Amino acid sequence: MVEEKTHIFDDVRKKYLLLTPEEWVRQNFIHYLNKEKKYPLGLMGVEQMVKYNSLKTRADIVIYNLEGKPNVIVECKAPEVKITQDTFNQIAKYNSQLKVKYLIVTNGMKHFCCQMDYENNKITFLEDVPAY
Repeated sequence: MVEEKTHIFDDVRKKYLLLTPEEWVRQNFIHYLNKEKKYPLGLMGVEQMVKYNSLKTRADIVIYNLEGKPNVIVECKAPEVKITQDTFNQIAKYNSQLKVKYLIVTNGMKHFCCQMDYENNKITFLEDVPAY
């Protein structure tokens, strides 16, 4: 018997992907960012390569500004995965290279959004994800 796998369409990459718990969170968050917060799909990159020291890692979602510079990084975890300091450390590594304005961490149940202030070396947690 062949087991059928469920797939989900990725509107950013324009292809079907295997539906895993983390992919469910990522695709639903992309939909939320696009439909509710009005971020254009054309400015989003999924699983974007980020070089950290000699490692090549991938950020779940990077949203670019109109000049093509990264503006937001989103790190997605499966719903059953707790968001911990390790999650914030992971997105901080990406941000050490990209220097974005906003960092977002989500497991689909809880979302944390931070605004970066590099001039004052400050991070502010926001109540909600800012609209585009």
